[in-house]
Order: sequence, then structure tokens, then C-alpha cells
Amino acid sequence: MTTIGFIGSGMIGGTVARLSVAAGHQVIMSNSRGPATLTDLAAGLGPLARAASAQEAAAQGDIVVVSIPFKAYPSVPAGPLAGKLVLETCNYYPERDGQFTVLDDGLETSSELIQRHLEGADVVKAFNNIFYKHLLHLSRPAGSPDRSFLPIAGDSPQAKEQAVGYLDSIGYGAVNAGSLADSWRQEPGTPVYGPPYGSLSDEAGNPASEADIRGALAKASR
Repeated sequence: MTTIGFIGSGMIGGTVARLSVAAGHQVIMSNSRGPATLTDLAAGLGPLARAASAQEAAAQGDIVVVSIPFKAYPSVPAGPLAGKLVLETCNYYPERDGQFTVLDDGLETSSELIQRHLEGADVVKAFNNIFYKHLLHLSRPAGSPDRSFLPIAGDSPQAKEQAVGYLDSIGYGAVNAGSLADSWRQEPGTPVYGPPYGSLSDEAGNPASEADIRGALAKASR
């Protein structure tokens, strides 16, 4: 049984945790306010879930999902994540996060900054381009004709292979979107960010095929 640690337990983190529990994974939930604030969430997720500190989630997770506001990434404990797959869902919104000149000028991506902070971990960008309600409702078993796909970006082929396996277990296919330097293709404002899965007003969403996601990534421009 795989244990998934969560640093950040908001809309995306909580949804990924719900899908993980449904797939039989154990989950460890954490946030910046402490485990006492996650009692209800953990109870709602069932016996495979528990609340802990971010340090514990990082240390005890076989895979760790980082789902926090981008500006908070320096707070993620780097040491316990060495050698682990870290799936980061973070999006850079200047109006919320403040200005990062290297990002505004296109010199680096937000994922590259996170990877630099988490030296020794294998960072893969995932789950950042889909509305959380669509993420919940579009999960399908492997082989389903209406299975949806998510783009992933990372520098380690082995880490991306592990990410593909995890996504498959929770009901999604994956499209290799390239390296962390390429991850801008799935950032806010790009064709793959949101529209392939349907309108935000429709909670059920629309399935997005592998071809849909590849096509949207190919249309991205700076």
C-alpha cells in the first residue's frame, strides 16, 4: 500500500486525497495551520487518512503532493523529501503571490524554482491545470473510453514514470509535457489550463482525451 503525503489540503490537495483513498492508498494530510484543523477532513476521508504536520507528511509519504499557494513554496521541508517523487500543483498568480521577475520575464518556470528549493527530490508538475470539481468527477478506470488525461512535466524520466503509475491508480492517464523548463505550457492562461475539461459552471466536466491534451499543449505560446 502506497502512502501519499499532502502538504496543503485545500481544494486540489483534498480532491487528490479523496481519489487516493478511493484507490486504496493511505493519505497523510497537512497544512500550515496544524493537524488539529484537519480533523474533520481526515475523518471524512475515512480510516486510510490521518492528519499530521507538514514535516511528518513529507517524511512518511512514499509520494508527496505539494498543493499550496506558490509564494509559500520556501516553507516546504526539503530534507525529508530527498529521493522522493514530489507532485506539485502550484500555480503562479502575481496578484496573489507577488511579482517574481524571473517568472514574469520567462527566464524560469515556477516548477524550476520549486525543484531548486527541493534539491534531492524529483519534482513533477501535475494537477495544476484542472478545476478541482472536474478532477473529482472525471476519474475513470484504466481502459475506459472516456478516460481523461492530465499533462505532467518533470526532469527525471523515472519520476515521471512513477507519476504516470500513480495517476493511473486514481483514474487518469498522463501526457508527457516535457521538462520542468517546459512546464509553462500547462500554466495559467495556456490552452490546456481548464478548457479541455469543460466549463466551470458544469461540475461534472467533459472528458479530455490524450489527443485533446496533446493538441492543447501544442498550441501554447509565450
